[in-house]
Amino acid sequence: MLAAALVPAVIAASCAGWFGWSYYRAAHDDSLRYSQSRDEVLRAGEQAVQNLNTLDHRDVDRGLNIWLDSSAGELHQQITQGREQFEQQVRQAKTISTARILEGAVTELDDRAGKAGVIVAVQITVTPPTGTPTTKQSRLLGQLTRTSSGWKLTALGQAPIGDTAPNPGSTPRS
Repeated sequence: MLAAALVPAVIAASCAGWFGWSYYRAAHDDSLRYSQSRDEVLRAGEQAVQNLNTLDHRDVDRGLNIWLDSSAGELHQQITQGREQFEQQVRQAKTISTARILEGAVTELDDRAGKAGVIVAVQITVTPPTGTPTTKQSRLLGQLTRTSSGWKLTALGQAPIGDTAPNPGSTPRS
C-alpha cells in the first residue's frame, strides 16, 4: 500500500523538478532575450519610420514633436535645426502626408552596444489642398540607438534599389 502511494509521489516530484528546470533554462536563455530585443527594435523602427513620414499641415507642431520624440542623435538635431523652415513650407503647401508600414525587418542588432538597423517598406500618401492624393512606396533604411526612453531613429534614408554588384555568373565585357 505504501509503495502504491510512493510511486505517484516520486513521479510527481520528478515531473515538477523537470518542468521547473526547463522553465528556468527557458527564462534565462540569451537567445530568448535577443529575440525580444529584435522584436522591440522592429516595432520601434517601424513606428518611427511611420511617424517621420506622417505630417498634417493643420497640426504641424504636434507632428514635428512626434518626429522629435521618435529620433535621437544627428537626425534629432537636423529636425530641431530645420524645424522652423520646414514648418513654414508645410503650412504653405497645406499638404497632409500619411504613412503605412508594409513590411519591415531588422538588418543588424548589437544589443550590448545599443545599436540597430532596420529596413522598412512604407507606403506614403500625400494629399494636396486640391486635386487627388498621390501615393508612392519606398524602402527606407534606418539606424536606431537605444536611449533611456527606448529605441530611437538616429538616421533614415532611401534603401538602394536594383542590383549594384555584377552578376556572379557573368564575365565582364571590355
